[in-house]
Amino acid sequence: MNNKKEFKIDKLLKKISILRQRQNVNIGITNGCFDLLHEGHLKLLKESKKKCDYLIVALNSDNSIKLIKGNERPIDNQFLRIQNLSNINEVDAIIVFSDETPLKLIKIINPSILFKGADYQNKLLIGSSFILKNGGKVELIDILNGFSTTNIIMNSSIKS
Repeated sequence: MNNKKEFKIDKLLKKISILRQRQNVNIGITNGCFDLLHEGHLKLLKESKKKCDYLIVALNSDNSIKLIKGNERPIDNQFLRIQNLSNINEVDAIIVFSDETPLKLIKIINPSILFKGADYQNKLLIGSSFILKNGGKVELIDILNGFSTTNIIMNSSIKS
């Protein structure tokens, strides 16, 4: 039960500052609910980590998920989601955010790379213009078709 990867913003900024004192350290960030962790999530995280030195997962709080997806979600509460993400070697840091989007967090952290699934190809990618304007890049990671929390819910006894 390793939650040592969960950070509050002040501690995360200190950690990033130390990392940035080294040359050519790429800080990457991805965000999402990561509810009912599945193979699609794992692929996103593993492929993202291959392209950066330090991978941060900005995790939607339970309340922000309810705002986005309704009162039936999340299935796994925030503490379980943090615990599950903490057990993934490729994840270096987890920070929970309560806003509807991670934009404020992205602006504070100012990562080198923003990662999202390729299903965001033609969608508004929150934080992308900020990152590009500040010399960073956006990487879309190929998704595993058929893997989504919604599909898991629809095909299981979890649905109401």
